[in-house]
Amino acid sequence: MNSYKYTALTYSGEKIEGMLEAIDKLEATTKIRQQYHVVLSVKEIQGKSIDLPEFLGADIGGKKLDSKGFTIMCSQFATILSAGIPIARAVKLIRDKTTNKALKKMLGKVFEDVEAGRALSASFNEHGAGLLPPTFCETLRAGEEAGDLAGSFESIYKHFDKQTKMGAKVRSAMSYPLFVLAVAVVVVMILMVKVVPTFTAIFEEIGGELPLMTRMLIGISNFFSHYILVLVFIIAVIMVAYLLYKRTPKGARKLAEIQLRLPVLGNIAELNAASLFANTMATMIGSGLPVTKSVNITSRVMTNEVYKEELAGMVGKIEEGKTVVDSMRETGVMPDILTDMVGVGEETGELKHTMDVVAQYYDNELEQAITRAIAMLEPALLIFIAIVAGFIVIAIYMAMFTMYQGM
Repeated sequence: MNSYKYTALTYSGEKIEGMLEAIDKLEATTKIRQQYHVVLSVKEIQGKSIDLPEFLGADIGGKKLDSKGFTIMCSQFATILSAGIPIARAVKLIRDKTTNKALKKMLGKVFEDVEAGRALSASFNEHGAGLLPPTFCETLRAGEEAGDLAGSFESIYKHFDKQTKMGAKVRSAMSYPLFVLAVAVVVVMILMVKVVPTFTAIFEEIGGELPLMTRMLIGISNFFSHYILVLVFIIAVIMVAYLLYKRTPKGARKLAEIQLRLPVLGNIAELNAASLFANTMATMIGSGLPVTKSVNITSRVMTNEVYKEELAGMVGKIEEGKTVVDSMRETGVMPDILTDMVGVGEETGELKHTMDVVAQYYDNELEQAITRAIAMLEPALLIFIAIVAGFIVIAIYMAMFTMYQGM
């Protein structure tokens, strides 16, 4: 048995504090509810321990959502709630099963709130601020109003499971080219800093006029040997400046515009925005949210600042009485196919079904575009590596042939 300290309100509104023994927190709360009207807090009384500074108990790595763990959590909620298990017990079960520290900590706070009678969506909205996507809490709120929380979690699970699998495919496809590029950079750096200077010393001892390619190689090697720390510092400064500039509204917008103008990445960014718009709108409308709120939430999940700002501007136009398709045409940022299909969905009254169809189309287009981009990247990397390696080998061999001829 464990000891618990509780705070509760009587039916007359009087605040009461006390202690009791129970197997777990759920049983303790049940016992308190049998005596009092509202349970304000229930805390387990543990042995004395040394209080550590807050920063020593903080999670290393910052506050970041684990997409896979989050998706699994949504699937578990959908399954458990469909079985008729009460919300509080469902939260407790999932909290005990999850291994992600951030999710476990958040679910612990949510459990306490739900036990005290608070709405699940409101608790997630408070304790998951900055961690959970905005679509999550809004879909839950709509599910609570409709009395179908299990269906809301199922909708969220399908939405984010699709995004998680797409991201996993991209990371898997990109891993090999990035690994090859990283190895190539490391090998070239070692050659320039360690290997080439050895040959340079030999060439200087023998003397004679070296070929142009060899002199170029020696010059590049000397530059890397003497200024490698300066190069690292410059790269670090550029990266920091980029991140700081990206955090400003003007910088984020400018960088987003540049991204859309890039030859291959621009097309991928446009397809990703269209896919994200269609998927999110389908989820929000399917949850029973009004169109204006659906568009507002969708604008907040967009990854490109141009689309985020333009979609946010659509909300005011729709509230003025304009249709979604007319508002999209005025922004001029979405693909024509997506805009036309939204118009068809509005005319037929089947916007949810239309968004599902369009989402599937753009998911396939995005996957194919990424596959084509990676297929182009791999030979480009191999050609680059071949040119660098060939330049080094030819420069060294030309110097050796020149020395042999001078003997």
